[in-house]
Amino acid sequence: MYRLLIIEQDPESYRQIIQKEISDLEIYLLEDVKKDPGLLSTLDIFLAGKVDGKFPEDLLKQAHRLRWIQSTLAGVDHIIRSPFLRDEILLTRVGGVFGRFMAEYVLGYLLYLVLRIAYVVDNQKKARWEPFMPGTLEGRVLGILGLGEIGSEIARRAKEFGMKVLGLKRTAGHYPYVDRLFLESQLPEFLPQVDFLVITVPLTPETRGMIKAHELRLMKREAYLINIARGAVVREEDLIQALEENWIAGAVLDVFEHEPLPKESRLWSLKNVIITPHISGPDDPTCVSQVFCDNYRRFLAKEPLRYLVDKHRGY
Repeated sequence: MYRLLIIEQDPESYRQIIQKEISDLEIYLLEDVKKDPGLLSTLDIFLAGKVDGKFPEDLLKQAHRLRWIQSTLAGVDHIIRSPFLRDEILLTRVGGVFGRFMAEYVLGYLLYLVLRIAYVVDNQKKARWEPFMPGTLEGRVLGILGLGEIGSEIARRAKEFGMKVLGLKRTAGHYPYVDRLFLESQLPEFLPQVDFLVITVPLTPETRGMIKAHELRLMKREAYLINIARGAVVREEDLIQALEENWIAGAVLDVFEHEPLPKESRLWSLKNVIITPHISGPDDPTCVSQVFCDNYRRFLAKEPLRYLVDKHRGY
């Protein structure tokens, strides 16, 4: 019988769902390990997200029997950067869950911007009647940095609104909802063409700081940046300068270099920024647990696991 440790802010919801599906799996929570540290050396599997904003990587030191870690997130940067992650440990991410949520988040804020909803709400509060011509997404250029599952779903939804979609990826491929594909080396050509830049790339050594002052200066002054990937993909100080000095029109930010975003951050006070608390890909214990249960059955049957991560590439 295998033993699972759930590392999550709200682990009980995961435990109930998984135990109902797989009755013969021994499931433990962090509080069990705190009471009996010796348990760590008997565990086979981690279902791992973040607790208080981070992955407690020290657990890996003593988990000598650990064979597999299933991330509860689409990204695995919170796990893969640990120096205690051994080569033989399988690492899988969550797939097939977050795309629809994150696409709706992006399209929702695109509509918020072009329809000038903030302006409408402000006028209503002031009982001010000022007719204006709302914008439209049709014909606008959406640039998607990263065309994995999430980026591809955003592209599909954007085409339904009549947008022109440009994509940038490390390798060539066919993407039916992308009007033109750029390779990573073509970033300087890609950025000046977009009205909205959506960032969906995983955080890896190659993508850390990928968007900095030089890249922000290449964008249109009327362009908006939307980051739903990881905060560290964009150099935050450079972005703040770009927003303060109006190199770009504004930003919608769901992720930050440090989370929660510190109260002293200048981002809070900028009028051309929308800040959300890392909610674009909401935690859904039911969906994530189903991904785990499917992979667990594959693990038992010695079949290839779904969403297996290449640790060298970081995704």
